[in-house]
Amino acid sequence: MLGLLVRRGPILVAPQIQWFHDMDTRRRFLTKFAASTIAPVTLGRALAYSAIIPNRVARAFHFVQIDVFTSQPLAGNPLSVFTDARGLSDSEMQSLARETNLQETTFVFPRDVSVEAQEGIKVRIFTPEEEIPFGGHPTLGTATVLQTLRARSGTVSADHTSPSTIVLDLKVGKVPVSFREDADGLFGEMRQVPPVFGALHKVRAVAKALGLNAAQIESDLPIQTVSTGLVFTLVPIRHLSTLQSLKFDLRKAYDYLRQHRQGGGFYFITRDTGDPGIGLRARAIFPNGEDPATGSAAGCTSAWMVKYGAARSDESVLILQGVEVKRPSRLFVKSSRNGIVISNVRVGGHAVPIMEGEATL
Repeated sequence: MLGLLVRRGPILVAPQIQWFHDMDTRRRFLTKFAASTIAPVTLGRALAYSAIIPNRVARAFHFVQIDVFTSQPLAGNPLSVFTDARGLSDSEMQSLARETNLQETTFVFPRDVSVEAQEGIKVRIFTPEEEIPFGGHPTLGTATVLQTLRARSGTVSADHTSPSTIVLDLKVGKVPVSFREDADGLFGEMRQVPPVFGALHKVRAVAKALGLNAAQIESDLPIQTVSTGLVFTLVPIRHLSTLQSLKFDLRKAYDYLRQHRQGGGFYFITRDTGDPGIGLRARAIFPNGEDPATGSAAGCTSAWMVKYGAARSDESVLILQGVEVKRPSRLFVKSSRNGIVISNVRVGGHAVPIMEGEATL
């Protein structure tokens, strides 16, 4: 049996979320945040739950919900981060991910400081259906929560005036996330694993699978499957209006990927953004819904753009995603090129803590 105790404070009311831009209020938030219970059991709340459910020893697990790839609350891609998952079984983590019912939920497993210095902070990522080895917004969001706690502990300055990096130990390997302060607040940038360029796809075949006319797909860039931890097939759309009105038979589209032995999903992008400050508009539509921000696919896209000359080596490109589901997300991407080798794939953005609470099992 699962209980959720959610503490909704001033951070839930948009006019009061000025802490992100107000350093004094930010420090008050950090003080409250760091003082929050991180241990799996808090006696007072456990006793309260025991009163509700007699003869049961309750375990409480602290979590933070954070909106990722946005500097504005109630936008971007939401994520729940369990800050100390020690004591949770695999099945309990999967059940909690189903309970939050977000795209992903992450679980942090603190280890000895010396181990974390060598191996990074152990984090596991679950969708409501399964555990996955990597995810873009889970990585950035989890690292932002940990950076907030680290700042309060004194490991870095509370105003983030000096750069700091947190390394996450994920199933896909070590992923560092570096932080700096900018005009919109705390900005984090992850370095994803080196890209793997997979199959190239025929325009007419993909257009048929998606119910599109082949002329609606851009001819100057290839349709290709790419991975920087998760696999995506990148489909360049010619016009923004086509991207905005995308509707296709999901079963038929994903049958195409299975028939061609491609995992993951489609990531639709267009250079027709209507705004010179935005490099790409993007959408990611899956059988379980549309993703407001897909950091893993954005990393694939960055490597792909540099490979085919759509972006220069180390050029920062802004990808705007999530507009169609009213969760606008801003993903900043860049990759390096040395000869034919594409490396140093980086995906960055802001993140806004929106609520915190405890799950009681």
